[in-house]
Amino acid sequence: MTLIKSISGIRGTIGGKSGSAFTPIDIVKFTAAFGLWLKRKTTQTPKIVLGRDARLSGEMVSRLVSATLQAVGIDVIDLGLSTTPTIEMAVTVEGAIGGIILTASHNPIQWNALKLLNGQGEFISGTDGEEVLQLAESENLDFVEVKKLGRYSTNDTYLQKHIDAILALPLVDREAIATRNFRIAVDGINSVGGLAVPLLLEALGVQTIKRINCEPTGVFAHNPEPLPEHLAEISKEIRNGKYDLGIVVDPDVDRLAFICEDGEPFGEEYTLVAVADYVLKHRPGNTVSNLSSTAALREVTRKAGGEYHAAAVGEVNVVTKMKEVNAVIGGEGNGGVIFPELHYGRDALVGIALFLTHLARFGKSISVLRQSYPGYFISKNKIELTPDIDVDDVLEGIQHKYAKNPVNTEDGLRIEFGQEWVHLRKSNTEPIIRIYAESDFMSKADNLAKKLISDIRDVVTQKI
Repeated sequence: MTLIKSISGIRGTIGGKSGSAFTPIDIVKFTAAFGLWLKRKTTQTPKIVLGRDARLSGEMVSRLVSATLQAVGIDVIDLGLSTTPTIEMAVTVEGAIGGIILTASHNPIQWNALKLLNGQGEFISGTDGEEVLQLAESENLDFVEVKKLGRYSTNDTYLQKHIDAILALPLVDREAIATRNFRIAVDGINSVGGLAVPLLLEALGVQTIKRINCEPTGVFAHNPEPLPEHLAEISKEIRNGKYDLGIVVDPDVDRLAFICEDGEPFGEEYTLVAVADYVLKHRPGNTVSNLSSTAALREVTRKAGGEYHAAAVGEVNVVTKMKEVNAVIGGEGNGGVIFPELHYGRDALVGIALFLTHLARFGKSISVLRQSYPGYFISKNKIELTPDIDVDDVLEGIQHKYAKNPVNTEDGLRIEFGQEWVHLRKSNTEPIIRIYAESDFMSKADNLAKKLISDIRDVVTQKI
C-alpha cells in the first residue's frame, strides 16, 4: 500500500491502514486541511469545484470529499465525470476559491488522488502544498456547526462549455478540419476521454470516429499511461483499417498521444513539438517544457525566432516558468499541452483541436508531418525504490562520477553528453527513480540509459 504527498497532490492506493494508503481517514484529513487552508486565504464566499475521472473508487472518494468540504463550511459544485482541464476552467468561471480533481492520472486502477487547485484553476505551489500538509498533520481541523454547513450542487454543462471555448479560439480552424474528412480512431481507456474526445471531434466536423475503450466504466483496458507499449489494440485497429490517425488520452485527459496512419506511434514527446510548431507560426514567442522533454522543441522554437526555456518537472513548475518568460505555448514531453490563450493547464482537448488544424492545413499524412521534425528518441526507464535507498546520496555519487560534464541540479540531476542527455529524478507520483535519456537513435538512448542505471546500482552497492 502506498501514500504519496507531493507537489502533484495527495495520491495513493485504495485499501490498507490509514497513514500508509489512500484510505477514507486520509482522504477526509487532507480534504479538510485544504478546505480550511483556502478559507483562511480569502474573504470570498467559500466555494470549491469538484470533479473526477471514471476510476472505480471515484464515486466513493467523491462522496467523502464533498461531505468533508460541506463539514468545513464550503459549498461544493460537483461536475461529476469530467476532465482535469475542464475542472480547471470551471474554477475561474464559477469564481470558486479552489478546486479538487479526483484522479491519479496515468497510475493504474488501484490508485486515486486529490489534485488541488487554487482560485485561478491552477495547481497550488509547492510552498502552498507544504502549508496544507502541515495543517493536515497537525490535525487542528475545525468543523462548522449545523447551520453553517456548505451546500452541495451538481453541474454537467462544463464539458460542452470547454469545447465551445476551444472552437472559439482563432487558431482552431473547424472548416479546415471538416474539409479534410479525417477518419480517426480514439482510445478513451474506459474513462472520461471516451466521452470528451468523440464529443470534441464531432464538434470539429469529424464524421468517422472509431471508438475503442470509450465506455467510462473505470475498468482500464490496458495500462493507462499512453506509451507505445500499452497501445497495441488501437495500433492494430489502425493498421487493419483505413484511418488517418489515432488519438489516445490518459484517464483524466491532460496527456495526449497520436498514432500515425500506419499504426506507428507519432511519439508523445512530439505532441507538444507539433502543436508548438503550429502555434509559433501564428503566435511568435517563447516556449517552455520540463527538463525531461525532447530537445526538438528547442530547435523548433529557435527556428521560429523564439527562445526556449526549461523548467523542473511538474505542471506547476512549467506554468510558473511560462508566466515568467511570457511563453505562447508550453507543456511537458509526456503529451501535456498548455495553451495559455485558453488556460494555464495541460489540456488534451485543446491539443487535439490545434493539432488537427495543423495537420489539415499541412495537407499531407501525419507520418510525413512527424518526419518534418528533428529526429530524437527518448528512452524512459525507472528503478523501484526501497527504504534503504537515499536518492540524494545516489544522485550526489552520480554527479561526482560525471563531474566533468555539464549538469543541472534544479530537479534531480540532468547530465549533458554533447547532443545527448540523461535526466535522473525521484518521481512525484510513484516510489521510483526515473531515468530518461535522449539521443538521435533509440538504440543509443537505450544504451545511455542502461549505462546510468548500471552506475546507479554501483553507487547503491558502494553505500550499503
